[in-house]
Amino acid sequence: MGEVKTDAGPIKVMAVDDSPVARKMIRKALEPHGFLVVGEAGNGKEALELYSRLQPDIVTMDITMPVMDGLQAAARIKEINPQQKIIMLSAMGDEDLLNEARAMGIKDFCAKPFKAEQLLEKVRLLLEKK
Repeated sequence: MGEVKTDAGPIKVMAVDDSPVARKMIRKALEPHGFLVVGEAGNGKEALELYSRLQPDIVTMDITMPVMDGLQAAARIKEINPQQKIIMLSAMGDEDLLNEARAMGIKDFCAKPFKAEQLLEKVRLLLEKK
């Protein structure tokens, strides 16, 4: 399968999750396939602070986090860049939250806990979308 790159180099990913273990799993799922995790945030507020500086191609965003949740952070990121590709990560039973994300125009989700292949597949499908 090889590396995944744009003309500007590797695809940049920002991993946002309040669990350091989950962020490590995202890194381990994507980096061996040529993606570059350029930043990690433990809540939505940190994600917003990093977002403009890092300008990632893809953001993986946990929904339930302290300080600012993933829906609020995703909404703010979409205000900054309506084209931003975001994959929401959610535990089972978050159907109301998923519907709220869909209403914001976010259509890409990965259930937690996820297998590395599942997340990799979701990211690849998201990159193919225009």
